[in-house]
Amino acid sequence: MSTSIKNRYDFVLVFDVQDGNPNGDPDAGNLPRVDPETGRGLVTDVCLKRKVRNYVQITKTAEDGKPTTGFNIFVKEKGILNIEIDNGYKAAGLDPQAAKEAEKKKDKSQERREQIAKARRNMCDIFYDIRTFGAVLSTGANAGQVRGPVQMTFARSVDPIVTLEHSITRLAVTSEDDAKSKETEMGRKHTVPYGVYVAHGFVSAHLAAQTKFSEDDLDIFWKALVDMFEHDRSAARGLMSTRCLIIFKHDSALGNASAHKLFELVQVKRKTDPAKPAREFGDYEIIVDNAQVPTGVTIDVRS
Repeated sequence: MSTSIKNRYDFVLVFDVQDGNPNGDPDAGNLPRVDPETGRGLVTDVCLKRKVRNYVQITKTAEDGKPTTGFNIFVKEKGILNIEIDNGYKAAGLDPQAAKEAEKKKDKSQERREQIAKARRNMCDIFYDIRTFGAVLSTGANAGQVRGPVQMTFARSVDPIVTLEHSITRLAVTSEDDAKSKETEMGRKHTVPYGVYVAHGFVSAHLAAQTKFSEDDLDIFWKALVDMFEHDRSAARGLMSTRCLIIFKHDSALGNASAHKLFELVQVKRKTDPAKPAREFGDYEIIVDNAQVPTGVTIDVRS
């Protein structure tokens, strides 16, 4: 595996949704998430990371169904985390059962700490999402915790969103008992007619050195942000697309400017009458103030 990245990065992700639910809230009947004070829509960082994980899992799986070496996914559908930690111990030449016994005895010896560190390093080598986002590995056999070099914020819509609730019907019923009293099933579906969302993110060279997050890993991450919605289609999510990814690359590991100052160089604004509802991306424009980019920072715009 190649060496870890040497530069700090900050980035802005702009995406939109049309007639879909970008991120339902299970505590609100799966309604699209919204800031109740401003009416602006929200998409959690967890949701966005899930899509990145799914993209890597799709693109880094061989024809035999096995993941490419170094690109397994730790947090995945139907995954059992403690089993994955056990496998990480075994791959490192350690006994996971002995590790569990040591945990029960609260063993804090130097030898035990070295075992945890070795298992943690091995988990970073095996799993792309641990190497990228970090993970809590302290359950079961215990491989400690990992702080990931890539972190993301919630995405927030540029304008307040409208959440619509639709009644839908299904011609087939669920059970024989249902068939005695009705011929159709009723349901509800929640959508946002249209919304443009903006998320921000950070890539730390310091933390990358700890997980061995490499230039190859970073390249896959950028590709995932641009293409992740293309491989995540569903009727519930409507039409979602990445519209722009603005990457700020610093010349150094510590960075050459504050992230918030770089983010202020990017504006997503309405260019049509704000009194009328926006229904397509053509109602907006993305403005990047290249003239104010600080010395030691370069911009890469992808769409």
